[in-house]
Amino acid sequence: MIKLTKPSLAGALLACACLPVAAQPKAPAQQLLPGQSSIGFVAKQMGVPFEGHFKKFDGQISFDTTKPANSKVAFTVDIASVTLGAPETDAELPKPDWFNTAKFPQASFASSGFKPLGAGKYEVAGKLTIKGQSRDVMVPVTMTQTGNVTLAVGVLPIKRLAFKIGENEWADTSMVADDVQVKFKIALSGLGKF
Repeated sequence: MIKLTKPSLAGALLACACLPVAAQPKAPAQQLLPGQSSIGFVAKQMGVPFEGHFKKFDGQISFDTTKPANSKVAFTVDIASVTLGAPETDAELPKPDWFNTAKFPQASFASSGFKPLGAGKYEVAGKLTIKGQSRDVMVPVTMTQTGNVTLAVGVLPIKRLAFKIGENEWADTSMVADDVQVKFKIALSGLGKF
């Protein structure tokens, strides 16, 4: 047992070093801030753009500010929470030809690598799975900080038919274009300076 008779910097450091590991101060946990985050998409029907978004999603983020290459991201999206803002179209999206939410309730993204490009820009390699179809993707991400909130934003272009979104009569790309832009804004707390 170490007994300190009067306060000193050396004594305080020694006391901290003797604390059990569990009692050592921890860095703040990185948390997703759902109320400030969004995941959506833009597509075209007969040449006219339309937008949709997902109301429910979750993510686990472990961003290493000193070694970004060691960072990991895993996201899940509740596909049944998709909306285009109109009840008649929203009723069609869960059906088998579109998202088939009864069989495939979630989409997911799991990172396999982070590449820093400088000025808060990164390329995140990973696997995107929608409707049981998995594809390797490279996600461009720009990160900015305001106070203790970090925003990660980007646009990922995908081909809907690669994920079997819009099958049978809806596979006709003259009706609904194959190109879809997945747009995201992810707000995080506890990241620290990078």
